[in-house]
Amino acid sequence: QVQLVESGGGLVQAGGSLRLSCAASGRTFSSYAMGWFRQAPGKEREFVAAITWTGSRTVYADSVKGRFTISRDNAKNTVYLQMNSLKPEDTAVYYCAASQFVAPQAIQDIVRYAYWGQGTQVTVSS
Repeated sequence: QVQLVESGGGLVQAGGSLRLSCAASGRTFSSYAMGWFRQAPGKEREFVAAITWTGSRTVYADSVKGRFTISRDNAKNTVYLQMNSLKPEDTAVYYCAASQFVAPQAIQDIVRYAYWGQGTQVTVSS
C-alpha cells in the first residue's frame, strides 16, 4: 500500500514553468514505478510521463516530450514533474500514480496503476 499526495500546481502564463511533486508514504516506494497523468474538463484521463522504480527508464507522451521531465528521489519518497514551456492545452488536473508490478515496457499504461493521488490543478493562461 502507498498513499500519494501531489503539490505544486497553480496558475502560470503560457511559456512559464511549474514543478509538481508527489510525496509517497510507505517503506517500499522504491519498488514502485511512478507515473503522471492528467485530465482536462470533459476529457479522459491521459498519460503524461512515467519512470521505472530504478529511474533507469522514462517515457513521455508525445505532447510533452522535450518540455516535461519526470524524476524521482527514492531517499525522499518523492517523484517530480518539471514542466517547462507550458501551453494553454496543458491545463488539467494532474495526478500522480504508483504501480508495484509493471514491466518497464508498460509503465505508460494507465490500467497498470492501482494507487492514485487526489490531483493538483494546473492552469496555463494564454
